[in-house]
Amino acid sequence: MSNDNPFSTPTEPGKSPAIASLVNRPEITVRVIVLGLILSVVMGAANVYVGLKAGMTVSASIPAAVMAMLLFRLLFKNSSILEANQVQTCASAGESLAAGIIFTMPAMILIGYWDSFDFWTITIIAFTGGLLGILFMIPMRKVFVVDNDELKYPEGIACAAVLQAGEDGADDGAAQSLIAGGILGGLFKFVGGFLALLSSSLETATISGSRIFYFGGDLSPMLVAVGLIVRLNVAILIFIGGAIAWLIAIPMIGGGDPTAEASAVDQAYGIWNAKIRYFGVGAMVVGGFASLISVRHGLMAAIKHITSGDGTDNDDASQRDIPTFAILLLGLLCVGLLAMVNYWFTQAPGITVLATIIMLVMGFFFTAVASYIVGLVGNSNSPVSGMTITAVLVAGAMLYLFNYSGTEGMVATLGVAAIVCCIACTSGDVCNDLKTGSIVGASPFRQQIMQILGVFVAAFVMAPILTLLHENTPDGLGIGGRDLPAPQAGLFASLAEGFFGDGELAWDMVGYGAILGVVILGIDEYLKRSGAKFRAYLMPIAVGMYLPFGLATPILIGGLIAWFYTRGKAEEEHESILHRGVLFASGVIAGEALTAVGIAAFAAFGMKALDLGQTPGVTNVLSISAAVLAVVAFFVMSRPKK
Repeated sequence: MSNDNPFSTPTEPGKSPAIASLVNRPEITVRVIVLGLILSVVMGAANVYVGLKAGMTVSASIPAAVMAMLLFRLLFKNSSILEANQVQTCASAGESLAAGIIFTMPAMILIGYWDSFDFWTITIIAFTGGLLGILFMIPMRKVFVVDNDELKYPEGIACAAVLQAGEDGADDGAAQSLIAGGILGGLFKFVGGFLALLSSSLETATISGSRIFYFGGDLSPMLVAVGLIVRLNVAILIFIGGAIAWLIAIPMIGGGDPTAEASAVDQAYGIWNAKIRYFGVGAMVVGGFASLISVRHGLMAAIKHITSGDGTDNDDASQRDIPTFAILLLGLLCVGLLAMVNYWFTQAPGITVLATIIMLVMGFFFTAVASYIVGLVGNSNSPVSGMTITAVLVAGAMLYLFNYSGTEGMVATLGVAAIVCCIACTSGDVCNDLKTGSIVGASPFRQQIMQILGVFVAAFVMAPILTLLHENTPDGLGIGGRDLPAPQAGLFASLAEGFFGDGELAWDMVGYGAILGVVILGIDEYLKRSGAKFRAYLMPIAVGMYLPFGLATPILIGGLIAWFYTRGKAEEEHESILHRGVLFASGVIAGEALTAVGIAAFAAFGMKALDLGQTPGVTNVLSISAAVLAVVAFFVMSRPKK
């Protein structure tokens, strides 16, 4: 079927009446492109901060869809669900790209290779990795999105439900929830980060003999929001991981000195940083390989589909993808850019060729892995860290076997990690968006165009935002300090230094963590077979071990709020029950993150945080009071509508 207008929606026999009514309504318009690109930059910038602080990012699809519907409803009476869907498609591309970059590129600073973030290198890596994630995913769309009943895409279905509710006018409170959350998150960060009236965390530790006993909690509403979004099961697992590392392992290992100048809290952080966090590394490695094993059937199906000759070209306009010749042309562009970046890193042709080949092969492989896992558990729960760790280990081992060492080996390994991480994050997001689009009647071709545009624009803001945050953290330590710990980047830096540099990994702790990971996998398999609702997923536990414990406490509180409203209800009802709360939480995350970026911008122009001269005791009282009020706000705003 021909379609003269490439941006209109084609007629497809057999569509539902709701979708059929969208025939010939606009899908990609100037207002869609402009708003989509703006939100891609905004969501990308917000998730840079969230990922550096919390070690995880959250999906931008639903809040972007709500923002698009709100603005279109206010400004344009003739807008459609298809336009709102294209906006969220573009916006989520920026969010997924942020995850790929912040999990890897700060490692270049941490190993001392860069003194500051290189704009063009990061921009090219972000664009190339994001574009490859889209291109690799396109030939797999049919096997993963269209013809696979096993993969439910929970977040893709939830986003489609939000879009449909907005189209029907049944979700008028969504915008208010999102805006209220943004005000709370932004206000809390402004009062604490710029006016310095609130503490960022409350921590305490004591030393008995040589054993350090620590407990603490971050006071960020953003982390409560993260806990509400990931729900109680995952929140408990993150807390369990933190408890294993901080409440059990640190006291067991000892090493505290009551007479030392460093405080007990600082000594606890020192032990965790030098030894205990490698517990989490070992568990993540096991989790990464377990993820590969779990998706082996889906991966083989994808490879069979691609090699069978069933390409991306399709006579049905409603199912048309970007054509094969365009994929190949853009793919060749990516190969050239990757080779150029690798040569910049190493100045050696041999390692350039080897690293580029490893990037492409592993990127294609992890596209299938990420797409399959997102279909099972959703984009927010995809274990990208485990996949990237696996890529680092494989790339590091291959480069080591070819006798590469030193700085060349480290930066080549981290370059592979960056590209693979961007590919895995973006391809999973593409799958999720294509599932949403298939439900609301969108054109895959047009969604893929919007995803490419979103990646292209967001790639240019990654380096400036990283630079802004790195040079203007409140503690002055930059990325890698307590304010922005960047746990994944620290992990990859340690692995690279362990392979090729002077760094020494705590291999004994990695081994213990791997053993613990195997035990946890066994526990989870038992729970799965017994039909238990609670699961012991390995990756959240491993992430909890690798994060500062203070982050796990508010995440658990958010999970408990989600449980409070869904207890006793069927699982299929949870999405609708928590819909209002998730939107409020998304607003809190965006508000706090964007305010933090704004404060860093103020600092860059010489407008430092104010010092109002209050005592620590007053600050702590104000902080606890504000945190309690924030939790109450979550309870109130998460109450489902009757």
